[in-house]
Amino acid sequence: MKIRNIVMVITLTTMLFSCTEKKKPYEDLANQYAKVTLTTDISHLSDNEVKMLEYLFEVGKIMDDIYWTENLGGDKDTFLDNIKDPNARKYAEINYGPWDQLDNRRIFISGYGEKPAGAGFYPTDMTKEEFEAWENADKTSQYTLVRRDANGNLITVWYHQAYAKQIIKAAELLKKAARLAADEEFAKYLELRADALLTDDYYYSDMAWMDVRNNNVDFVVGPIENYTDGLFGYKAAHESFILIKDQEWTAKLARYVKLLPQLQKKLPVEDKYKKEKPGSDADLAAYDVVYYGGDCNMASKTIAINLPNDERVQLQKGTRKLQLKNAMQAKFDKIVVPISEVLVSPEARQNVKFDAFFANVMFHEVAHGLGIKNTLDGKGTVRHALKEQYSALEEAKADVLGLFLVTKLHEMGEYDNTTLEENYTTFMAGIFRSVRFGAASAHGKANMIEFNFLANEGAFTRDENGLYNIDFPKMKLAVEKLGGAILKAQGDGDYEYVKEWIATDGVIKPEMQADLDKVNEMGIPKDIWYEMGMDVLTK
Repeated sequence: MKIRNIVMVITLTTMLFSCTEKKKPYEDLANQYAKVTLTTDISHLSDNEVKMLEYLFEVGKIMDDIYWTENLGGDKDTFLDNIKDPNARKYAEINYGPWDQLDNRRIFISGYGEKPAGAGFYPTDMTKEEFEAWENADKTSQYTLVRRDANGNLITVWYHQAYAKQIIKAAELLKKAARLAADEEFAKYLELRADALLTDDYYYSDMAWMDVRNNNVDFVVGPIENYTDGLFGYKAAHESFILIKDQEWTAKLARYVKLLPQLQKKLPVEDKYKKEKPGSDADLAAYDVVYYGGDCNMASKTIAINLPNDERVQLQKGTRKLQLKNAMQAKFDKIVVPISEVLVSPEARQNVKFDAFFANVMFHEVAHGLGIKNTLDGKGTVRHALKEQYSALEEAKADVLGLFLVTKLHEMGEYDNTTLEENYTTFMAGIFRSVRFGAASAHGKANMIEFNFLANEGAFTRDENGLYNIDFPKMKLAVEKLGGAILKAQGDGDYEYVKEWIATDGVIKPEMQADLDKVNEMGIPKDIWYEMGMDVLTK
């Protein structure tokens, strides 16, 4: 997602501007994000583990710097140094560039064009047709950049070559951290992850990470998610999380992992679309997050992790589903509850609960590991078949099947922490939170697919005052119907069908926009930004 030999670099290096006249608008933009301090109790960590954290923070900063290049397409320091207004600079730091991620990537700093669909992964003058006609075995790899050589021909450059200096430093730090790790499996993972950064072969470190179970500290690092590549959805962007395990909450969640094969069989679709067997060695755990870097830190903040993305690892071992408890609580308190007070009817509002929010997010991540990873025609993975449409449909699948799983587990007597009314109502409030990001992102499109489908099925009503109520029987049926439709679309791998579906229903319609405008007028934060770092954690 970074590096660039394009015209944007010229703009970045030559543009000087003053934001003085726009101070108030920039202040309003910056205030859309509520400040949250990322910290937690680390008194139970050993001295070596605390020292290890210092190295992990350094690696995280390197990943953050690489992501700036990937997303911006130019030099971070040149870009930021030319922004004089402190609120404009803060907003640019939140968005990793001049494009407002929560407003359909609107340009909020003059002098820039629209964000290239392929961000920094491809030449901006490259067409889809040129890429498709180009014969190159590495062009669709998640870990290559596409560039032009001196003659203007397309070439691939591996990440570890493009970012060699930064990657070598990060690998050295990971090796040092591994020597301080208290947990043997975590130490092995850090060693293998260092090797993976140097080779762009992440399979073995992903497999090793699946064995990490008894750790106090965890670290997610590397090129991972494909959201920033809006051209094809092939290229992974760099990011990092530093996590401190909540041992008490993790113990409560462990039993759900054993039910994954049984839950796969209950999916609301024909057997041929659920014939794959999910790995049963998955990990469901709760953490407090103390650092976000790169892709996961841009604009809207991730509140749960479901990794690895490698379909080979998922089929062999499943995934680890990490719930970021302190980040969830912050979003629930600062955003979900205030929105529900504006858009949810008083009688339904009482069902908006944090435990339901936590469960919905948790089972969203569980649902990512279910369903089908390879198309029925045997031509490859769903990800490659659906290209840039994959992420939006996969996020919609996880949202809807997460709610479906809560329902089934409740019926099985395996889950009673919340009522279904609380889960369904909190789910609706969560959609309003998410679609305030606009429908340009994969998550925004996913939420609108869900909202528009549920509306057509009569799963909720909206009264004359613009307040929403849930029709629980219809909601249950609509969730099953939508879940089945998504699973079928993934298994069929029909790119054109999915593209048309998302173009039609993955959009914000006028009535919904009026509701969002009402929420925005109340000054409710759209998302959060973090004060974080080793100094914040230890002060």
